[in-house]
Amino acid sequence: QVQLVESGGGLVQPGGSLRLSCAASGIIFSITAMGWYRQAPGKQRELVAAITSGGTTKYADSVKGRFTISRDNAKNTVYLQMDSLKPEDTAVYYCHGETASLGWVTGKGGYWGQGTQVTVSS
Repeated sequence: QVQLVESGGGLVQPGGSLRLSCAASGIIFSITAMGWYRQAPGKQRELVAAITSGGTTKYADSVKGRFTISRDNAKNTVYLQMDSLKPEDTAVYYCHGETASLGWVTGKGGYWGQGTQVTVSS
């Protein structure tokens, strides 16, 4: 049974930092492309950051320079380090994986975590 379990969300003040983790089980993590998506109230889910099975990364323009995605294949875990957080980063953040992908996640098929709430507010 495939599981993606996110952790690390919470309430933080503007300018603060959070580190999200997503622990995967039931999949061959080393050949799985991973991504972090977010969905704010009333908005569509959007891709925030992605990492290929080979470790190449890309970011949404809105988070470039502030967020860092990384993966540890030995721990079957992908991370999202979020710095200089802004109120507009408030959303539910979802981990997503697509196994046997040589490229980026597409957001279709694959596996999803349950989501973790990130709230940026003073």
